[in-house]
Amino acid sequence: MVILITGISSGFGLETARLLVQEGHTVYGTVRREVEKLPGVYYLKLDVRDREAVRSTVQQVVDKEGCIDVIVNNAGMGIGGPVEFATEEEIREQMDANFMGLVHFATAVLPSMRKQGEGKIIAMSSIGGVMGLPFQGFYSASKFAIEGYCEALRLEIQQFGIQVVVVRPGDFSTGFTASRKKTPNAEAMQAYRTYAESMAKVEQDETGGLKPQVLARKISQIIRKRRPRYGYVVASFEQRLSVLLKRILPARWFAKILGSYYKL
Repeated sequence: MVILITGISSGFGLETARLLVQEGHTVYGTVRREVEKLPGVYYLKLDVRDREAVRSTVQQVVDKEGCIDVIVNNAGMGIGGPVEFATEEEIREQMDANFMGLVHFATAVLPSMRKQGEGKIIAMSSIGGVMGLPFQGFYSASKFAIEGYCEALRLEIQQFGIQVVVVRPGDFSTGFTASRKKTPNAEAMQAYRTYAESMAKVEQDETGGLKPQVLARKISQIIRKRRPRYGYVVASFEQRLSVLLKRILPARWFAKILGSYYKL
């Protein structure tokens, strides 16, 4: 299969590219900067926020390979802090990288997938895409947007034999934790006295989380499945349970549980 993965410089993208090329797939991956390259992977340097660059790059792959069978929309970033203190620039960067990057690639790849009558679009959401995480409000918002977009997209394109699968990781030990942009504003720290403690809890959970190879194996399984589920939660038992509780408990009850966990 010809597979295109966005954001393969580290973490999920890197390990997924590594595994899929080992399995014999033709793998293309996007990066924004120069990185040490994996053998057998074709690297594409671009910013997923640049719609025209995405369109041009996708067309180059289709022209060379004849098709793109699977796209894994993995590229993204995170900002942390009270939503009150997020700047306009931070909010736009968050939404553009996580949500609009997905939109750009899906829009670019759909014409060729419709023509071939099949394909898979795998979108990286998060358990933060089904529950609003405190002090990661705009990260959650970007993932909620992915959930809604994919739900609508799935219905629109199922007539063409194209599948849309949403993957919702929990806490993983990757470089994402260190690269998260956090509000350094002294006023924010003073106004929200639990902010520092809550973010410390988040980072502790992430650094002690699952390894990215776990998610790479799940993506490989999804690619191989003829009829994959609409969505997968890839997380610890406790986090999978939290997703279930979000669905079945009254909103007020679940809010108390989540607030207590983050010491709010």
